[in-house]
Amino acid sequence: MKQTLPRSRSERAARPMASAPVADHFARVRAQTMALASPLSEADCQVQSMPDASPTKWHLAHVTWFFETFVLERFETGFRPFHPAFRVLFNSYYLGVGEQHPRSQRGLVTRPGLAEIRSYRAAVDERMATLLSASPRGPRRKEIETLVELGLQHEHQHQELILTDLKHLLGCNPLAPVYRPAWPLAAVAPVPHGWCDFDGGLVHIGHEGDGFAFDNETPRHLVHLRPYALGNRLVTHGEWLDFVEAGGYTDPRWWLSAGWEWVRQQRIEAPLYWRRRGQTGAGAGDIPGNGPRAHRGWASFTLHGEVPVDPHTPVVHVSLYEADAYARWQAAESGESVRLPTEAEWEHAAQEREAQAIAEGNFVESEALHPMPLARARPGPPMQLFGDAWEWTTSSYQAYPGFRPWAGAVSEYNGKFMVNQYVLRGGSCATPREHMRASYRNFFPAETRWQFSGVRLAKDL
Repeated sequence: MKQTLPRSRSERAARPMASAPVADHFARVRAQTMALASPLSEADCQVQSMPDASPTKWHLAHVTWFFETFVLERFETGFRPFHPAFRVLFNSYYLGVGEQHPRSQRGLVTRPGLAEIRSYRAAVDERMATLLSASPRGPRRKEIETLVELGLQHEHQHQELILTDLKHLLGCNPLAPVYRPAWPLAAVAPVPHGWCDFDGGLVHIGHEGDGFAFDNETPRHLVHLRPYALGNRLVTHGEWLDFVEAGGYTDPRWWLSAGWEWVRQQRIEAPLYWRRRGQTGAGAGDIPGNGPRAHRGWASFTLHGEVPVDPHTPVVHVSLYEADAYARWQAAESGESVRLPTEAEWEHAAQEREAQAIAEGNFVESEALHPMPLARARPGPPMQLFGDAWEWTTSSYQAYPGFRPWAGAVSEYNGKFMVNQYVLRGGSCATPREHMRASYRNFFPAETRWQFSGVRLAKDL
């Protein structure tokens, strides 16, 4: 596997841990994963709430399988698997490695139990530490470190999935159980929505630099952008309430054909996890300063329990269909050419203050585990570009011109999913900060909404 192209100055500033010793970085990331799972019972870690989500226990095992299969099996002297059956049981989609247990049946695998998975992680961690300490500098060591870095970036992705999959699982429980008791929000004054203008022109997008990037972020290339504007912040729950109360989910004028069929078939009337007040659950109580009409009869399930919808926080858990319908409705309301941004527009805007914007973003390290309201407005580039919510774009997830997937089994990591999916940008409140950069491309089908997916508006100038 090869990773090329030097990393930009802004990315170096945004990702200081990249220079830490590989063994220390490995230990830190592995510990972070276990910390996310530490509040959970064995039952919490076992259940699978839908085919798209996986049990926490499976995530803990799969990221360990990655290091065992792609690093230890190849480089460890006298390699022996921890358990031969794990090669199939915890393979996700790597056909080049062999068979996989069906994704939809991961929650049925009650054995091995959580204790054995913890032992599996500990054993692989110990063997990885030995391998890293024993490997002298040279081409072999560089190849090991390259694969370890990929494995750690892969584990960052599964750290986020542990939280989003767990939220879906707990959200299915009518008791609205709490993952983290402390509610992070305090009352703030709303920041008005405005526009940040960009001249467009011939611009570069895609990763540059010698730091890590996934193959789907390369090669860096030129695109032409017409003059455009991006919203100065993310769309809020309060603004989405206006769309709901205006009949947005019942008016086919705003919806793509496939989106309208999805709304009708699934009987969608609001973002995922929204519930009529008093309908279900017992959660974190009223949000101070919201006022009796702030939530307008709606509550939302969060990792802190069920709470009234806060009007000033970015809306999340909406599909591309919903995001697009909201933009069309806003275009009609405002009389402007409002729409969703393209991924090239988003990345062009994000490059200007990349390091500072990442440092300011609400990522998993902030421990909010929920989108946060803006405390104050500031002039200049768009706010909330990183963290809080993944931002839907209208760009299909496809290869950049000149794209070449990685070699070997890891060639399956990204390229084979380049069909029927759309790109999201910016990371969320469940994303590790060091995992993010302006060139990062997330992708999901248009109906997906169990991720922390939100909306930033764009318009033509």
